[in-house]
Order: sequence, then structure tokens, then C-alpha cells
Amino acid sequence: QVQLVESGGGSVQSGGSLRLSCAASGASDSTRCMGWFRQAPGKNREWVAAIDSDGDTSYADSVKGRFTISQDSAKNTLFLQMNSLKPEDTAMYSCAAEGNSGPYYFHCVFGYWGQGTQVTVSS
Repeated sequence: QVQLVESGGGSVQSGGSLRLSCAASGASDSTRCMGWFRQAPGKNREWVAAIDSDGDTSYADSVKGRFTISQDSAKNTLFLQMNSLKPEDTAMYSCAAEGNSGPYYFHCVFGYWGQGTQVTVSS
């Protein structure tokens, strides 16, 4: 069972930066992908970024060039560096790991989820 705990959210002004972290436990070597999703009030969950075990990354068009996903060498912690933040980036950000069932993005099924961390960007 994979457990994911996010941290690093907060409130920032437009143009600012935040770095989210996700501590992962219980993941095996067969966990190929991890990613970030977000959900704003009244909107559907949106995929943000993903990284696979080879270090390849993929981003939603809305964050490309502003957000960077990475993980530590032990692959126990996932990061999301968010720069040039905009009010439309305001959402609950959740970390996700590959699982048996769930949404499919970047050649992976994301089946494990963290509780999320709130990001609020003011204009």
C-alpha cells in the first residue's frame, strides 16, 4: 500500500513561487510513475505533471514552462516547483502514484492519492 503525504502549499501573490513536496512510503520498484494533480472549487480534477522511473517528464499545457516536477534520488519524495504563479493556479494539489485503477496519464494509471495541499494565488 502506497501512502502519500503532501506539504508546501500556502498563499502567494501572482508571480510568486512555491515548492510542493510529497513524501511517499510503501512504493515498490515496480512503481513507474508519480504525478501531481489539482482541483479547483467547482471544477474537475486536472492533471498537472508526471515523472516516470527513467526521469522522463510531462506537463499539462497550462503549466508548461512554469512548473517543474522532480524526485529525489531515492524516489521517496516527489517535488513540484511552481514559478510565475497565476490566480488560475489556485487549487488543491494532490500527489499521485501508479496503481491498479484510476485515471490514465503519461502511460500510467494513477491509483494512489495523497490528501492534498492547498495553493492560493492572489492577484
